[in-house]
Amino acid sequence: MTVRTFAEGDAERWECFVFACPEATFFHRIGWREIFQSVFRHRTHYLLAERGDQIVGVLPLVELRSRLFGHSLQSLPFAVYGGVAASDPEALPALHRAATELGMRLGVSHLELRNRVATEPDWPRSDLHVTFRKAILPEVEANMLAIPRKQRAVVRKGIQRGLVSEIDSGTAVFFDLYADNLHRHGTPPQPRRYFEALRRVFGDDCEVLLVRSAQGVAVAGVMSFYFRDEVLPYYAGDLSEARDLGANDFKYWELMRRACERGLKVFDYGRSKRDTGSFDFKKNWGFEPTPLHYEYKLFTRDSVPQNNPANPKYQKAIEIWRRLPRGVVNAIGPALARHLG
Repeated sequence: MTVRTFAEGDAERWECFVFACPEATFFHRIGWREIFQSVFRHRTHYLLAERGDQIVGVLPLVELRSRLFGHSLQSLPFAVYGGVAASDPEALPALHRAATELGMRLGVSHLELRNRVATEPDWPRSDLHVTFRKAILPEVEANMLAIPRKQRAVVRKGIQRGLVSEIDSGTAVFFDLYADNLHRHGTPPQPRRYFEALRRVFGDDCEVLLVRSAQGVAVAGVMSFYFRDEVLPYYAGDLSEARDLGANDFKYWELMRRACERGLKVFDYGRSKRDTGSFDFKKNWGFEPTPLHYEYKLFTRDSVPQNNPANPKYQKAIEIWRRLPRGVVNAIGPALARHLG
């Protein structure tokens, strides 16, 4: 077995391996490499393991440099999942060794692997995040009835209020909803060109669903990824009045309904931090949390980084950010967001 760095001629083979490997996720797809480089200007270090002329494992890595958050190697920033995807048991330790050696050569403070399962029992680990995944039942009405009664009532109220969903071929309307939502939460937004790049790179596997009120106003939206037989609602946005309309529950129901009609099998609600509103929302939909295993190889630091809104030291900055004008937030936010990972 050999481990080497990705070369431009490997793209098709990498992509074929990812679609065939049960451990791989949408975030292992090779298109992310282009996005990290072209949109965020981050250096990428994609590694692959080969046995003979066959790829048997991949490890996508991105190098982040920031005066605020330090110098790190991650798999993967902006992603729920990452780490090694392998079809050969020897590929995982070989790729971990190569990543560790790379981190030492680059002089990063730490290596972060966003694994769905634990792989390195001796490495420090963060248990802050969980993921929510659930099977999509084959019949539309069965999926409706599987939603707990209280949330199901909210969905039905949204239907009664005349909410409708549509698939949007653009990103402009969605971006406004997304940026408005993040502003209210005190979080810097990614640039609009990022969402345009996602649509361009992943084509039909990246889709925007909008919810409009009975008056035709776009009140909520979600950008979802499709991978094999799964749908992953990933980026969401809404107006402040969406909650009173039940637009967010309706939004996810419409996504589930459409996925069912397409014959998809898994609804991946994505990650949430424990003890947050997002965590409670997904629990109320009848989804059970599964711990994520974010593992760290520490080089020059002595503890796992806490670069997230739950860290008390960021609370004042979050409150200030909420009070800034939207134009200022949209202008300077992406420069900060590109380093948050």
